[in-house]
Amino acid sequence: MDTVETDLWTEVGMIAPRSFTFIRTALAVWSVSILLFAASPANASVFLEDLTWTELRDLIGGGTTTIIIPIGGTEQSGPAMALGKHNVRAKFLAEKIAERLGNALVAPVIAYVPEGTIDPPTAHMKFPGTITISDKVFEALLESAARSFKLHGFKTIVLIGDHGGYQADESAVADRLNAEWKKTPVRVFADLDYYRITQGPYVDKLLGAGAKHSEIGSHAGLADTSLMLAVDPSLVRKDRLADASKFTAADGVYSGDPTRSSAEFGQLGIDLIVNGTTNAIRGFIAKQPK
Repeated sequence: MDTVETDLWTEVGMIAPRSFTFIRTALAVWSVSILLFAASPANASVFLEDLTWTELRDLIGGGTTTIIIPIGGTEQSGPAMALGKHNVRAKFLAEKIAERLGNALVAPVIAYVPEGTIDPPTAHMKFPGTITISDKVFEALLESAARSFKLHGFKTIVLIGDHGGYQADESAVADRLNAEWKKTPVRVFADLDYYRITQGPYVDKLLGAGAKHSEIGSHAGLADTSLMLAVDPSLVRKDRLADASKFTAADGVYSGDPTRSSAEFGQLGIDLIVNGTTNAIRGFIAKQPK
């Protein structure tokens, strides 16, 4: 074997071990990644519905002991917005809040809430598609959900309501259960500021961004519609917004003009709600006995 051939085999002998070491290391990292992915529950979703019971058990055992109950409502929101507005919005915002908290999960959205009487029809019940239940039934529903979560190991049960009509019910349930559970580490937090933000700070932000008081409104106006555009624009009939200035209470738009609604306006409210609610929950938990 001549000198050139000898040098070539020498180089191959030096390179081969290093190459095999690299391949073995890469395979080991890949194997670990696959195992970790397989162990991750349901793509790390914060939604209770996406988990198996064993995944949930392990999360609670690992310190995920806060559960958010998003409350929506199925009601009319004028000719330009779908009936499921509150439900979709409550779920979307609850997810963002839970992700920000880092140790919280989100319960299924409560879509059946007090919306007025049936006979005679009052409030939103005058419009097809709105579903109502009594305050008594609604409070019983919240209580049963909270008791279920207490049984399974959650320590902080948060109520966030996207509709103004049942805010007092949320408080009543939280007060009753907290009085009953005062000798336990479990507490219910009715975060009424989640809704109040849309009535105060969000309005101020909109005014600062160029919206007018006459446009903002209280139901199905610019503020309400803009929030929906930022959350899920498919639930807003944009073609009907061109004539929205003609909408009246008879159309289900109680005040405001949604014509100039935009996702940009809506994002102002989303940021306020998510940040404000996250901070409120953290503050509530910090005040509880250890």
